[in-house]
Amino acid sequence: MTITKTQGDGTLILALQGRLDTATAPQLQEELIPALADAKNVVLDFANLAYISSAGLRVLLMGEKQAKLGPASMTLRNVPEEVLEVLSMTGFTDILNIEG
Repeated sequence: MTITKTQGDGTLILALQGRLDTATAPQLQEELIPALADAKNVVLDFANLAYISSAGLRVLLMGEKQAKLGPASMTLRNVPEEVLEVLSMTGFTDILNIEG
């Protein structure tokens, strides 16, 4: 998985490309949790995310919990239908802020 970071106007955009699974979830965790702890608004751009596993869901849940601890926010954007289906089946659509 590739993570491309873009920053501006107090928002950090993390664009993910590839698969968010057991092998790559720690990579996202290393980027996401500190960014949210630094009280930044973080947007996860899933436009090029092909797959998400339970390990990826765990990192998203950790991120949401971190965001709720402080003034930071976490938003998912451009979520592909296949990934949205997984988020919906697991109830994450009720927990996460998803644009669109």
